[in-house]
Amino acid sequence: DTLSSYDRGPGSARVEAMRPTNPIERLRITAVSRTVGLFAHAGDPMEHTLDYKGDPGLFGPDAISWEVMGDVSGFIGGIRALLVQAAHPEVVAGVADHSRYREDPLGRLSRTSAYVTATSFGAMPEVEAAVQFVRRAHRPVQGVSHRGLPYSADEPALAAWVHNSLTDSFLRAYREYGERELTTREADRFVAEQSLIGRLLDADPLPQTEVELSDWVAGNPAVGPSPGMREAVDFLREPPLDPAVLFAYRLLASAAIVTVPPRIRRALALKPRPGAQLVGRSSMRAMRWALGSSPRWRMALERVGAPIPEHRFKQKRPFETLEAA
Repeated sequence: DTLSSYDRGPGSARVEAMRPTNPIERLRITAVSRTVGLFAHAGDPMEHTLDYKGDPGLFGPDAISWEVMGDVSGFIGGIRALLVQAAHPEVVAGVADHSRYREDPLGRLSRTSAYVTATSFGAMPEVEAAVQFVRRAHRPVQGVSHRGLPYSADEPALAAWVHNSLTDSFLRAYREYGERELTTREADRFVAEQSLIGRLLDADPLPQTEVELSDWVAGNPAVGPSPGMREAVDFLREPPLDPAVLFAYRLLASAAIVTVPPRIRRALALKPRPGAQLVGRSSMRAMRWALGSSPRWRMALERVGAPIPEHRFKQKRPFETLEAA
């Protein structure tokens, strides 16, 4: 999506009339606008989060989840998760048969992002609302895959593939492209914390350590090629984005592909590009400079009255930097 579509939101007249004259700041705000615009096709899941003063949600300020999920490496993690999820024939059949991602790709991206945001940083009423939204959306998702196996989005094993792929992907992306190096204990804590979300959706099994999780995902016997997989991978490699945004997206997608386990990469028929990891790290440094950490993380810290490391954040609220520019 482009800056023009983002500017259709509240405060757009102020954005246009008050653009900064500093070329570096203009570059930064353009980057923020185009990135945020990708996720502006669904309601803000934390619009009223400050009404729940003191509510830590599922995690709270001492959890490693807020740091990992608040980093820009999550953009790569999200792409990786969608690729890995497509390697499960029954999961991707449900997407192919019941999702409108072809007609409304940015809407689906925004709704997925809203769910991840709410469960990671929201107060408990916001977490519960996000989970209930997913449960309602999953009820009609039933059918039979190309290999004749029935599927249901509410099935614990399929819910586990979706959830565990997300957790594994965000962790692997942070390991490769995050702001700092995690210890093994921190990585294990992240996996255990994220399993709390999986339990809300009745996912099973839910590994509790980094090694258990990565082994479960990489060695899952259900992985294999399918018609829905090919269509999903082709879409994820070349989504219908504005050319300027598509260029940046391709860099992130290449950085994501490098981190996919080799067995799953072969099933997806993907090959890593030389130098993709180095380009990914450079891209993350640039995005971290432009975007800072997630403003939702800052809002969650404010909600619980925790100290706020202001140097991490470029926005106090979603969209605030643009409106004040």
